[in-house]
Order: sequence, then structure tokens, then C-alpha cells
Amino acid sequence: MSQRINTQFFDTKIEFLKGVGPTRAVTLNKELKLFTFGDLVQYYPFRHEDRTSFQRISELNDTMSAAQLKGRIRSMTVIGEGHKRRLTVEFTDGTGIVEFVFFQSIDWHLKHLKEGGEYIAYGKPQRFGQRFNFSHPDLETINPENEGGGYFQPVYNLTETLRKKYLDSRFLSKIMRSLLEQATPHFRETLPQELVQKYRLLPKAEAMWGIHLPDSQYALTQALRRLKFEELFYNQLRLLKNKLLQKREYPGQVFGNLDMLKTFYQQHLPFGLTNAQKRVLREIHDDFKSGKQMNRLLQGDVGSGKTIVAFISMLMAIDNGAQACLMAPTEILADQHYRGLKPFCDALGINISLLTGSTTKKGRKIVLPGLQDGSIHIAVGTHALLEDTVQFKNLGLCIIDEQHRFGVAQRAKMWAKNETIHPHILVMTATPIPRTLAMTLYGDLDLSIIDELPAGRKPIETVHYFETKRLAMFGRVKEEIRKGRQVYIVYPLIEESEKLDYNNLMEGYESIQRTFPEYHISMVHGKLFPYEKDFEMQRFVKGETQIMVATTVIEVGVNVPNASVMVIESAERFGLSQLHQLRGRVGRGAEQSYCYLMTGVKLSKDTRIRIDTLCATNNGFDIADVDLKLRGPGDLTGTQQSGLMDLLLADLAKDGAVLKAAREAADEILQEDPDLILPKNEPIRSHIDSLRKEETNWSRIS
Repeated sequence: MSQRINTQFFDTKIEFLKGVGPTRAVTLNKELKLFTFGDLVQYYPFRHEDRTSFQRISELNDTMSAAQLKGRIRSMTVIGEGHKRRLTVEFTDGTGIVEFVFFQSIDWHLKHLKEGGEYIAYGKPQRFGQRFNFSHPDLETINPENEGGGYFQPVYNLTETLRKKYLDSRFLSKIMRSLLEQATPHFRETLPQELVQKYRLLPKAEAMWGIHLPDSQYALTQALRRLKFEELFYNQLRLLKNKLLQKREYPGQVFGNLDMLKTFYQQHLPFGLTNAQKRVLREIHDDFKSGKQMNRLLQGDVGSGKTIVAFISMLMAIDNGAQACLMAPTEILADQHYRGLKPFCDALGINISLLTGSTTKKGRKIVLPGLQDGSIHIAVGTHALLEDTVQFKNLGLCIIDEQHRFGVAQRAKMWAKNETIHPHILVMTATPIPRTLAMTLYGDLDLSIIDELPAGRKPIETVHYFETKRLAMFGRVKEEIRKGRQVYIVYPLIEESEKLDYNNLMEGYESIQRTFPEYHISMVHGKLFPYEKDFEMQRFVKGETQIMVATTVIEVGVNVPNASVMVIESAERFGLSQLHQLRGRVGRGAEQSYCYLMTGVKLSKDTRIRIDTLCATNNGFDIADVDLKLRGPGDLTGTQQSGLMDLLLADLAKDGAVLKAAREAADEILQEDPDLILPKNEPIRSHIDSLRKEETNWSRIS
């Protein structure tokens, strides 16, 4: 949530700031969307250059990321013509000579720089023969203000247009200083005094100076700490207040009767539940008894047994006269859920139906009336369940699988399927989300985690092979097939190069046929019709084929306990969580399973981290933490979700401790004062009131 400080002063148009004026204001409006004093003061630098001290030319070395020199220009020479034209400047400080090279704005530099003139230069030194040279260093004339050094230069994101008009970071820091001098009395404290003291936070005005124009590294660190805390505090306050509102305002059906559940436990449950599954079921049952509408996120690694938890939750609803639905992102997955649950339903006398885009008109004529009159107890399906024609008699529980594939609007639509009393919502994901990200994206949901695998499951052994060791890998695959096991071989499919990928898949398929002539092979890819995919999948499920060559369509796909080997080709082209998802297709049975990652020999630093992480651990949450550090939160969720993208300063990959403290602080305040009416919470109230209405959207649904 933005820290907007919305008094009349901060609504002043930027053109009225000394040093800006109407012409520059138009450029800043257009290029950086800066219209008012409030916009400018919240345009934070992304780093600072340490210009507190000077280095001597004789001290320069290759390891320096930057250096600041004080000296004079000895000579200036223009070399070459046209686009090869460049300006070289010889510069000395008495301890040695360096060369500055300019490829752009040459005429401007010739006009403004003078031979014999004394300057301060800042840039990155690079060795060139016996000397060091600097490409496009920052030069300023020595004056009484800067000759002692002693400041940090803020570096702001700029556009090419701004640079051409010389509206650079130095210009922005100059007008920022002018603004902060005027603004200091107008900054209002946005956090209660109690919080400021408890967490030893800087006052708001001091933090604003410190983020833009710090006088030391310590001042910058403390300013960042204060502003990140504030940002995350308001982010969490919004989510937790929303959660409180839902608990207070939305009643939920009470599911107290558990007769059918007991029958299922005693007669039909084919295996014992893990302690983690039992704990999660207790949390869900407590929600069902509370009389409040449940909004719960269930996280569990691939193969941790979320589906059986979902089914038992549905039994609690059906036991109490309600219907349940399970929505999956793909037809393959919906079909798999349906087939997996149907035998249990038949044994218990429960009527279950499947509804997807492929359901025929004839099929719909049976399913839709059955849902409307209540004779169908469970509907499993895809987006098709969201259609207006799908009406339930009494929908009591809606389960959404792989929830990151569905948006808020779609979840809200399921909510509206029972207008008398909203259904309980359970959203499930097999994509482990780091705790920091879960708190920010789903902070208004209660969180349940299945953090142990079913008994008898062995961790998957993951091995990295370079292309040069392909024969050794094939040898290990043959050993497994001889033991009667089955194998997945997965090829990447990236849309921009679909044709190329398709060719790679076909070449791979032919190579597998040559290497394993005695075995039967299935192939599945995006160009097949659904019935063709299904036919090939079923052959593999029944054990008629030993090897399944596929693209990532099997990422969330069928469950084949006998498949014990996953070979991932060109593993460097996959993201970390996707590799982990694919690996989870094996290891479903009691046998030791293996995942072989095939890559070329040249790997980038990030790719090496991904491969090493996967080989070192099977823990999805550890993997998700590494993924967050590598990719950042926006990429990880695949969406620019509200609550995440409001963050101007906080970095979820690095600021987990600040987020935890901010959430605890927000929670404590709301527990004591849910409506924020106590005098000590007045700063929070007035800050929320001053925020733009669209930013204070308390009404996100689940």
C-alpha cells in the first residue's frame, strides 16, 4: 500500500517546485507519471552511490565497482567520424593519469568541459593497457559544496528522453532536496507512537530524508527499514482487516454431523492418514463448526495427499445436507479427480458427476437438473462449473485445485452459487509458496500446510547429467524398465519456438525408439486431439507402454504409481518450481524413484543454482524460497496481484523478517481494536482516510 501523505501541500502540482517549471513538469508527467509533490516524494531511488570519499588514481584496481576522483583535465581529443566518433579526455590528480571516453553527447561535453578545469569524476575504472579508463563518467565542476565529498548520490530510474534533456539523477536529487526542505513540516506520522518506539523506527519525516538524501550508510539503512515496515504493515492491515470482516459478516453453514465420514474411515479408507493430513482436517472441521464462512488455503507438495483431504472435507458437507464441488484448471486433471473419487462415492452411495467443456449436450441434460434438485452431491469440473446455467440446490463447499490458475473474479463467481449462505471455500495448491509470499498474496486466507509425505514414500533421487553422459543415463533407465517400472521423458515446450520444440520432440521420440527398440512407447503433446491424448495416457496408465515421451502437458497430469523415472530434457529451459512439479509425477508408489536432469555443458549461474537446488532437496518450500530469490514475486505468481504490486520498497525475497514483524503488529492492533477507534490508533485511521479510494480496497474475496 502506497504511503501517500495526502494533505493539500502534497497535492501541489510539480511545476510549482523550484527548479522544475511548466516545461520540465510536462516531461516528468509524461515520462515518470510524476504530477504532484506527493508523487515526487514517493519516487524512490533504486540505489545510492557512495560519494563520501575520494580515491587516488595510483590506488585504482580492477576489483573496484566505482571510484571518485578529484583532479584536472589535461587534454581533450575527438577521434573518428560518424557513429565511430568519440571524445577522449586525459585526467590527472598528480598521482597518475586516467582516460575518460565519451561516445554520446560529444558536442555538449566539448562545450561544457575545459582543459585545465578542475573536476570531480565518478565512474567504474577499467584497465586498458597500462592505464585505467572510465566510460562516460559523471563529471562536475569542483565547488565549495562538493570538494569535501561526503554525500550519497541517489540513483533514480530514468528514461532515454529524460537523459537527452539532462534531467538525470543529479537533477532529481536537486529538486528532491528543494521539496524535502519545504515538506518536512507537512509529513504526518502514519504509525502509532507505540509501534515506532517498540520497533525503534525513524520518524516519518526523517525516513523520507534518509531514503532520498542520506548522510551515511546507517541513515539509509534505517530509513529503508522504517519505510518497508510501514509499507508491509498497511499491506497486512488491509488483508487481516478483510479477513476479520469476512469472519464477522459472512456466516457459514455448520457441518456438525459426521456419520458418513466415520463409515468411510472404518470401511473404505485404503491407507492411514499422516499426522499432517489429520491436523489439516481438524483445522477444516473447526471452521465448519464455527458458523463462519471458511476461506482456507491448503498447501501441500506434489503427492502429499491433498485430494483425500479434499474428499473427506466434501463428506462433512454431504453429511449435513449440502453439495460440494471440486474445480480443476484442466480437463485431464478434472477427469483424474473424478476417476479417483468415483469408486469411493459408489461405495458410499454418493452421486458424483463430471462437468467440463467436453461434456456433451446429452450429458449436460442429466448433470444440470441433478445439481439443481440436489440429487447430485458432488460436481467435479473445470471452468465449466462457473457458467450461469450451473445452479446448485445447496452448494456448501467449493474446492479449487491449483488455485493460482484461477483469478479472484472466478472465485467470487463460485461464492455467488449460493446466495442464501455463501459456500465454504478451500483453495489448494501443489506449488509451494514461500511463507512471505503466501502472507502477502493470501494473507486474508487461513493457511493449512501438509508438510509430510504418506508413509512408505521414499524421497526421489535427483541426478544431473550433461549431454555428454547421455549413454550412462540411458543405461540407468534400462535397469529400471527391466525391473518392470515405467519412465517419463519430458521435452520443453515454449510457445515462441513451438515449431522448433515440436521438431526436437519428434527427433527425441525417434532417438528413444532407436535406443529402446524392445519397448513400447507413448507420445503426448499439445498438437494431439483430447481423445488422442487420453488414449495415449490410458495406454501408459494400464502399463501397455513402458515409456511416455511428452511435453509439459503432464506437469499436472495422471497419477501412475508404477512410473519411477522422470527424465527432463533441456532442463536449463525450465523454471525451478516447474522442474519440481514435473519431478513430482514420479515417486507415487513405494519403490525408489529417480529424476534425471539433462542439460548442455554451458550453464548460467542461475541455472546452476536451480539444478543444484533440485539435486539437493525434495522439500518444495525450500525450493520455493530459492525460486523467489531468483525470479522475484511477480514472476513466481504469474500475475501482478493486488497487494503485491503496491509494494514500492519491500522485497519479499529479502524482507521476510520485516514482513513477519509487520503482520504481527497489524494483528495485535486489530485484535485489540478491530474498528481502529482508540485514540492511539488515530494515525492509522487518518492515513487510511487519506489514501485514494481505489487503493483502499478492503473487499477482495477469498
